[in-house]
Amino acid sequence: MRLPGRSPAPTLDHLVVGLGNPGPRYRDTRHNLGVRVVEELGRRLGAGSPRSKHSGRLWEVRDGDRRLALLAPETYMNDSGRSVASAMRFYKLPLDALLVVHDEIDLPLGDIRAKAGGGLAGHNGLRSVAGALGGSDFDRVRLGIGRPDRGDPRPVADWVLLPFDPGVDVDAMVQQGADCAECVVREGIDVAMRSFNGR
Repeated sequence: MRLPGRSPAPTLDHLVVGLGNPGPRYRDTRHNLGVRVVEELGRRLGAGSPRSKHSGRLWEVRDGDRRLALLAPETYMNDSGRSVASAMRFYKLPLDALLVVHDEIDLPLGDIRAKAGGGLAGHNGLRSVAGALGGSDFDRVRLGIGRPDRGDPRPVADWVLLPFDPGVDVDAMVQQGADCAECVVREGIDVAMRSFNGR
């Protein structure tokens, strides 16, 4: 019998979500950097093959005493909230157990930062997640992809859906993003902000 006024206990410690778009067409685009970081985190933790659940690819892993789920929504970016909200309900998680990893045009290329809550910066994926969850007070790992060069005629909405320019060390960005996500999960958002922001 459930005691009145008590919420059911969450079934894991963190849900780590990597935002992006589904399918091979978008695999290597700027907008899919968050997905690649979560995949790398799963590789490091020996997550194996994902299950199809919550309209996405889901891995359940242990990191020491911590129980984690890693989620790559298979919805399009602007519908990410549907996938994330389904997983949050399933695991009975509060907002402070969610970590969202996403690309960020307002950070210089290669700048990796942790952030505790805050605004949505015009990011369609973040907007969808916040709308579905009824708030934006969740932690983030922000992966700087920069903006188009001055004079570039392409709209930002098109530019983020293109691959990185030749010579950009995307693998290094993925590794650093995974380092930052690990730090948030293991040591908390404050430690991650001190360790990564402004490097």
